[in-house]
Amino acid sequence: MADTQSVAADQLKSIIERIERLEEEKKALSDDIKDVYGEAKANGFDTKVLRKIISLRKQDRDERMEQEAILELYLQALGMA
Repeated sequence: MADTQSVAADQLKSIIERIERLEEEKKALSDDIKDVYGEAKANGFDTKVLRKIISLRKQDRDERMEQEAILELYLQALGMA
């Protein structure tokens, strides 16, 4: 029973350490992304638009087309189009 607890504790410690390391990497990547947006802003780019473009590029074409059609419909219904 003691061996089982030792193995489980070692495994748990390993998992926790891996998660901590990945969290540190995620924070570093997040900081890098923030720096790139800052660079883009310094060069005159609108970061809100850049974020929207990144979001749109993650979608597949059909999903994007459907959302654009719904947006257009809503804008027309509100007299904004």
